[in-house]
Amino acid sequence: MRIVILGAGRVATHMAKALHKNGHKIDAVWSRTIESAQRLARVVDSFPVNDISVLPTDADAYIIAVKDSALQEVIAKATKGREGSLFLHTAGSMPLSVFDGYTENGGVFYPMQTFSMEREVDFRAIPLFIEGADARIRQLAESISEHVYELSSDDRKYLHLAAVFACNFANHCYTLAAEVLEKKGLPFDVMLPLVDETVRKVHELHPKEAQTGPAIRGDKNVMAAQAALLDSRMQAIYNLMSESIQEKA
Repeated sequence: MRIVILGAGRVATHMAKALHKNGHKIDAVWSRTIESAQRLARVVDSFPVNDISVLPTDADAYIIAVKDSALQEVIAKATKGREGSLFLHTAGSMPLSVFDGYTENGGVFYPMQTFSMEREVDFRAIPLFIEGADARIRQLAESISEHVYELSSDDRKYLHLAAVFACNFANHCYTLAAEVLEKKGLPFDVMLPLVDETVRKVHELHPKEAQTGPAIRGDKNVMAAQAALLDSRMQAIYNLMSESIQEKA
């Protein structure tokens, strides 16, 4: 398929690379800054632009991968004169209805993964959640991922919420752990075997069954001693997490 990518951030970059790798032609890459568009366009053998009005009008699909707050504005501009084309957005928390009033050929193309510019990913292993009536959406999804699921906008809100807990909040806990270690001159690397084993366990056990630590044991003395080492803000997080663990036990 001939595809236009709108966006040049982390999701747009990995999506464009996967599409290009699997034989799709990236007709153009749009970004608000020409430098960002050029950076991605070079990687996927495409044409960079920073003006939506000059994008091709005859591409098979337009994939919009921008921050949620900019999505409506980009849709309004990108669909003008291209209403009959297929438009897809990649946002996990935004509904299909954002296309209402702009095009009848809208769809959702949400890859549930954490992306960084510095790390390559195997896109074929990434769950790709789609929504929309056009059969080309599934065809396009299956060309880059082996794990394609249809999911409504309402259900996807809960999927995205779960991902925030499993990924974003978990990573923030790593940040807090790193701060505790740095105060004593210890590197975060000492945590990596523990982190790796924790992740490996939930491949085999329900997360609730894999829970360990002083809270699940009800070890109040250890919990009180650890909380005393923290400032008031960190204490609040520690206590709330401990209470939640005990409630779920």
